[in-house]
Amino acid sequence: MVTVEDTALAVTDTGGTGRPVVYLNGSYATRKNWKKVVADLGPGFRHITFDERARGKSETSNDYSFEACLRDIDAVLAARGITEKVILVGWSYGALVAVHWADRNPDRVAGVVSADGAMPWGFTDQENLDRIRAMFAKMGPMMWLLRPLQLAARMTPDQHADVNIELNLLCAELAPVLDRLATPVRYVIATGANLGAAEEEMAAVRKSLEPCLAANPNLIVSSRVASNHSKILAKDFHAVAEAIRETAAALV
Repeated sequence: MVTVEDTALAVTDTGGTGRPVVYLNGSYATRKNWKKVVADLGPGFRHITFDERARGKSETSNDYSFEACLRDIDAVLAARGITEKVILVGWSYGALVAVHWADRNPDRVAGVVSADGAMPWGFTDQENLDRIRAMFAKMGPMMWLLRPLQLAARMTPDQHADVNIELNLLCAELAPVLDRLATPVRYVIATGANLGAAEEEMAAVRKSLEPCLAANPNLIVSSRVASNHSKILAKDFHAVAEAIRETAAALV
C-alpha cells in the first residue's frame, strides 16, 4: 500500500530494469483489467498498476477529484523510487488523467497510450449535468451491487455525480491540451458502443478527436479495433500492448 494524503493505494509493481509502464484505470475499474496487457508485454517492461481511491483494494478518501488522481501518480512514482521517464497507459478516464499529467510533466513522460479515451467531447449544458446527478441519486440503493461489476466505487451518490460531472467538463475543454502536447500519444480506438451510450453517441465522441489529430503530429492512431469501449482491454489487449511496444521502440 502507498500512503497518500488521507488514504492508501493498493499498488502492484513487477520490478526489474525495463522501462516503467504505469497503467491508469477507467472510472471504477481496478488493476485486474490490465492483466492481459501486462501478460502480452511480458517481463521486458516494469509494470506498475494501482487501484484509485475507493476502488479495488485502495482505501476511501475525502477527495475524489481529478486533481487528486494526478497527485496519486506522483505519490506512486515517489513510493516506488521511479525517476526515469515513464510510459503512461490509460483506459477511458485513465487516458484523460494520463494526457493531463503528461502536459504538466513533459520531462517525466516518455509517451502516452490511450485505450479509447482522452477525446475532447463532453456534456456541458446544465440539463445533462442535472441528469447525471439525478441518475446517481436514483442508483444510490444499488451501488453496492454495482461495485463488483466495476460500475461504481465506494462513494456516495453525490460523489459519483461530482466525478462524472467533472469528467464531462474536463473532456469538453480537452482540445487545447491535446493541441499543445509535446509528448507522443498513441490512440487505440474502439468502434463499438458503450454501456449507457449508443453507437451514434460514441461515434461522435471519437470523431471529436479528428481536429486534434490534424493539428498535432504527436497524436497518432495506433489502431482501430472491433471491440466496444467497455471490452477493449479484454478483447483487444494485444492492440494496446502493441501501442506500448511502438511507444518504447520510438525511444530507441
